[in-house]
Amino acid sequence: MTGELAGRVALVTGAARGQGRAIAVTLARRGADIIGVDLCDDLASTDYRGATAADLEQTASEVEAIGSTFTARVADVRDLAALEAAVVESAAASGGLDIVVANAGIAGGAPLAAMPATSWSEMIDVNLTGTWNTLKASVPLLLERGRGSVVITSSANGGLKAPPNLAHYASSKHGLVGLMRSLANELGPAGLRVNCVHPTAVATDMLLNDATYRLFRPDLADPGLDDVVAQFSAFHSLDVPWIEPADVAAAVAFLVSDRARFITGISLPVDAGLSAR
Repeated sequence: MTGELAGRVALVTGAARGQGRAIAVTLARRGADIIGVDLCDDLASTDYRGATAADLEQTASEVEAIGSTFTARVADVRDLAALEAAVVESAAASGGLDIVVANAGIAGGAPLAAMPATSWSEMIDVNLTGTWNTLKASVPLLLERGRGSVVITSSANGGLKAPPNLAHYASSKHGLVGLMRSLANELGPAGLRVNCVHPTAVATDMLLNDATYRLFRPDLADPGLDDVVAQFSAFHSLDVPWIEPADVAAAVAFLVSDRARFITGISLPVDAGLSAR
C-alpha cells in the first residue's frame, strides 16, 4: 500500500459500523493496516441495536478491498484482560502498533430523576473506563515504537457542552478530555501525541433511532426522522442537522498523520459550529 500512513498499523475500537467503520476505511485508504475491535452485541442500557459480527465482517471486507489488512477481534472494552489479549496478539501478528483510535462508545438520554443507576454505570464503564482500558492495552506498544498517535472520540454535545438529560453521557465525555490532556503531557516526552475529536450529531444508528426521536419530540405520539431535523439543525451555525461518519474520519486521519506532527493535547470540534453557539 501507498499513502501517508503506509507501513503503519492502526487500532480502531468500535470498528464494526458507523464512525468506527468510516475511520478504519479512511485510514486504510491512506495506507494503514487495521486492527478492528468491537463488542458485536447489544448493551443493556441502550435503546438501539448493537453492532453484529456481520457488521464487523463488512468493515473487514471494505478495508481489504482497498488492499490493506484487517484483523478483526471481538472484545468488550470493559474487559481489560480480553482487550489486552486482543491488542497484543493482533499487534504482534501485524508487526507492531502505530496508531490508536479509541472510538468505542454508547449514547442515551434521560432526566436524572428517571435514569436508572445501571444506565449511569454502563455509560461510564463503556465510554470512560473502556477508553482507559484501550489505552492501557495499547500505549505500551506505542512506547516500544518510540512514536505514535492516539485519538480519543469524545463529543461536542457532551464533551464540550452539557445539555440536559445527558448527565451520564456528558460526564463520560468530559472525562475523556481530562484523560487526553493528562496523557498528552505524560507521553509527549516519549514522542507520542494524544488528541480528542469532538463530533456533533452523526448520522449513525446511535443517533437515528426511535429513542432519539422520542427524546427530542415528546410532543408527538410516533415521531420519525423528519420530525427531528429542525431540532438538530438549531444546534448548529451551519445549516445541517448532523454530519456524516466520513467527516469524523477525515479529522481523525489528519490528527494521526505527520501533517499534525506537532499537534497534541487538543480538542478538535467537528461540529458544524455547535460549540461556537
